[in-house]
Amino acid sequence: MSESADKINLLNLDRQSLEAYFAEFGEQAFRASQVLQWVHQRGAGDFDAMTNLSKALRTRLKETAEIRLPEVVLEQASRDGTRKWLIKVDGGNSVETVFIPEEGRGTLCVSSQVGCTLNCTFCSTAQQGFNRNLSTAEIIGQLLVAYRALGDTPKGQRRITNVVMMGMGEPLLNFDNVVRAMNIMIDDFAYGMSKRRVTLSTAGVVPGIDRLREVCQVSLAVSLHAPDDALREQLVPLNKKYPIVELMAACRRYLDGVPHRKITFEYVMLAGINDTPQHAHALVKVLDGVPAKVNLIPFNPFPNTQYTCSSPETIKVFRDIVTRAGLNTMTRKTRGDDIDAACGQLVGRVMDRTRRSQRSAATGRPAL
Repeated sequence: MSESADKINLLNLDRQSLEAYFAEFGEQAFRASQVLQWVHQRGAGDFDAMTNLSKALRTRLKETAEIRLPEVVLEQASRDGTRKWLIKVDGGNSVETVFIPEEGRGTLCVSSQVGCTLNCTFCSTAQQGFNRNLSTAEIIGQLLVAYRALGDTPKGQRRITNVVMMGMGEPLLNFDNVVRAMNIMIDDFAYGMSKRRVTLSTAGVVPGIDRLREVCQVSLAVSLHAPDDALREQLVPLNKKYPIVELMAACRRYLDGVPHRKITFEYVMLAGINDTPQHAHALVKVLDGVPAKVNLIPFNPFPNTQYTCSSPETIKVFRDIVTRAGLNTMTRKTRGDDIDAACGQLVGRVMDRTRRSQRSAATGRPAL
């Protein structure tokens, strides 16, 4: 979904960017709010519909701008109500977006990159390699696509109550585009979502966590998956750059001065790898002093993986240890696995610029 050579896609602009855009040709800042409403709340696809703009301004917009959504290649529905969209983003690439309905809430899982650079060994997305960052328009466009497919309206019926930046990619490595998209999500003239209902999930990009605190303090989730550096470096290679002690310090800074907020720590349960009672006790020590919730994620298999999921009994023992230590702990219910829409299964289509798959094939193991 590339922009036309001579036109700007207004989906790329949050309120601040729109105000600057209108200022370039002498328009007042309030035009940004009007256009946000037309595009995101009223679903306007052309400028002639924007009747509270002058005819001259509408003509100027038609000459310089466009409103262009990403193209849906495929939509799938799971037996449990989960829905997944395969979205084309350019010639040979696509990403996946997932809607997960639950009682009293509905969560949209949004992608931020075509593939992922981090190569976490338990994640199917990571094994696809990496092509590029998504634009703001391609990120917020996933929400628009889901809204239209589900019949949602920001000021009326709303099946999507929460958005999680947990799809393909590491959001903090596409910082500016992701923040602009989240700004649109929480803007009252667009989707009006609470910062508590927009969650960014990171594998632990410490400088990005600190930057996020300064500009857009949405809810934060951290993909931890191991309670010590040696094991975490095997599962999440980024840990070599930002070890656990640095990551926990960044998490404390993120919540500094923000009462009644907690960080969600995600922990995928891998049989015989990170799921023993000793690991559970170590996790409790790592999270000491951090306002935290723990989300245990049963491992979702994908082709050629070296891992299997911990047994339900093992997960229960692990959860009970962490819960008894006073941490709010839940086991995530696997959703959408029959359409490969469960956590860690999103793959889309990635024209891999990292040549990760070739390296993996040559060595017979996942590339680190």
